Amino acid sequence: MLQVPMTDESAQASSMCTDSAAAQNGGSPTELKEVREVSGEDENKELRELLLPDVRNLPLAPPSAVEVNFVAYFAPDFMKPGHDHYVYRHPNGLCVVGLAPTHVAFRDEGGVTGVDFNVGKSDRSAIKVTGKRKKNAQHFESNTMLCKVCTKSDSYVVRCCVKGSLLEVNERLIKQPNLLNSSADREGYIAIIMPRPADWLKVKATLLGLEEYKRLKEQG
Repeated sequence: MLQVPMTDESAQASSMCTDSAAAQNGGSPTELKEVREVSGEDENKELRELLLPDVRNLPLAPPSAVEVNFVAYFAPDFMKPGHDHYVYRHPNGLCVVGLAPTHVAFRDEGGVTGVDFNVGKSDRSAIKVTGKRKKNAQHFESNTMLCKVCTKSDSYVVRCCVKGSLLEVNERLIKQPNLLNSSADREGYIAIIMPRPADWLKVKATLLGLEEYKRLKEQG
């Protein structure tokens, strides 16, 4: 149980209570001194354990920024087998969408070689959202196309996965598609979408958590 470090006043009060209890039980001055020493040692031990945790209980590596700031969800086989997407949700409601590490595109020789945001009736990279009111943001369905990722032998459609307003696409991927191969879950994200709370609850019910996703892929 978490112990709050004692102030001088609270320590003195605790000591007085301890002395009083010991005196009532007929303790001698020597016994009272021993009781205070034991009590102080216990408090110091608890404080050390709180401030200096056992290194054996620490993780082998510190958690990443994604693990600290986002909750990870996954949409495996989204509309097509092997089209695995991730949805990282921030506490403020924003959703970052990208390719899960098991996406079929990464199985092709050489991985992803190009990204094209010119899909549907508009170029997604040309959408510029401004201001607190997110002016110019376009509202898309979960199955709306975001872009195409290309490999040496094929191309794959990446979809929103979340119904909401498209706030940003990762334009760096146009010139640096290799970011998808090296860090798809960080610098290689595809887009940022803001769903309405009600829409998020609906789509959340269709997504898998991290552990569920891992078990699914281990079974497959």
